[in-house]
Amino acid sequence: MLNILEEISETRIDFLPIRYGLLTSCDGGLLEVSGLPAPVGAMCQIAHGNASALSAEVIGFRNGRTLMMLLGDTVMLRPGARVRLTGHPGMLPVGDTFLGRAVDGEGKPIDGGAALHPRQFWPAGGVRTGALDRSPVRLPFDTGVRALNALTTFGIGQRIGIMAGSGVGKSVLLDMIATGAEAEIVVVGLIGERAREVSDFVERHMTGTKRKSTVVVAVPADHAPNLRLRGAQLATSLAEHFRAQGRKVLLIMDSLTRVAHAAREIALLLGEPGAARGYPPSALATITKLVERAGNSAASGGAITGLYTVLADGDNQDDPVVDTARSILDGHVVLSRDLAQRGQYPAIDIAASLSRVMADIVPQEHSALAREFRSLSASYETNRDLVLMGAYRAGADSQLDRAIAMHDALAEFLCQPARSTVSLAQSVADLNGLFSHAT
Repeated sequence: MLNILEEISETRIDFLPIRYGLLTSCDGGLLEVSGLPAPVGAMCQIAHGNASALSAEVIGFRNGRTLMMLLGDTVMLRPGARVRLTGHPGMLPVGDTFLGRAVDGEGKPIDGGAALHPRQFWPAGGVRTGALDRSPVRLPFDTGVRALNALTTFGIGQRIGIMAGSGVGKSVLLDMIATGAEAEIVVVGLIGERAREVSDFVERHMTGTKRKSTVVVAVPADHAPNLRLRGAQLATSLAEHFRAQGRKVLLIMDSLTRVAHAAREIALLLGEPGAARGYPPSALATITKLVERAGNSAASGGAITGLYTVLADGDNQDDPVVDTARSILDGHVVLSRDLAQRGQYPAIDIAASLSRVMADIVPQEHSALAREFRSLSASYETNRDLVLMGAYRAGADSQLDRAIAMHDALAEFLCQPARSTVSLAQSVADLNGLFSHAT
């Protein structure tokens, strides 16, 4: 109560007349409003009768009219409805008040708790800094997953993608990392996913001591595309705000593909032609802008370690979203459906996965063992059919002979029960033990 009274006392009273426009057109979710010049990204409210006002976001302007997109359904919308500006154009609410809470794309609570009253705001597009402000990745990041810690070691401030088709285990692996990773603040953006996954994630991770350092921004798949995109921007803005305070943040985005889908819907609605397999250029550029906001900050000493899931439509690793994400990220983890069908969980394809900073953050001995593991795993997978058919004769290839002898041990090393945690130190010790026993 005292916080609300304090906020009211600090609120500036605006004595200027309220300006509003009129709704003139509604076509497939695209609204046209006359008489209300507003900047792109501004939030507006549309009054329609005695019902509660509808929220809309400005996405462009054309021929003297402002183009908007509803954050909900167009049911009960009528011509001539009054539209007025609300909030802070181009800004998103941030602050410590979001810690321990689950909110939607507008920053409103969905966890049944009290209403939030944030006093700080952050640009929706982020604060652009110079390239030299991004300090290099030098410290390892403990994911809690043995295969990742030992073979594709990630660093604090790195941007990582988890790439796979549907139903291969992206969300399970993400859940394992969220459970085992150590970070001061964890910001989770569940964008365009199933509502059931949202409730399950909140139930598992918004309990105990970790609740006070976790924020969940959830916008399920049945919400408007601009609200899904706004949810991704809100999660990233919250992470940037905490990084500016010098904190180490883990930003989890599930999924980057759904963000690209939302940007594609908006771009096509505005008349932008599709290019790469139906994706307009602005949709793929949205991914780049979002991912580039993560990383280390030399000014504050804080860091955002970004973890993004990428859905490969039809298991196609050359999908435009996958290819764009792979080119901008600092590392990627590829999950294989074949490995998943063999019962290997997590189904990490070590040969196809890569951490671009591993060589800079681990000792040479560790890096050499990881390369040897990759070599043996790739050798076996390449000749797997010959081995299973009995067409391979022992002694023809010493590397393959060793890979066959160690196959069971290598496969067991990659497996880990769901929701279990293996520390970075233990992962490296297990890797050393694997090869010391083999020799």
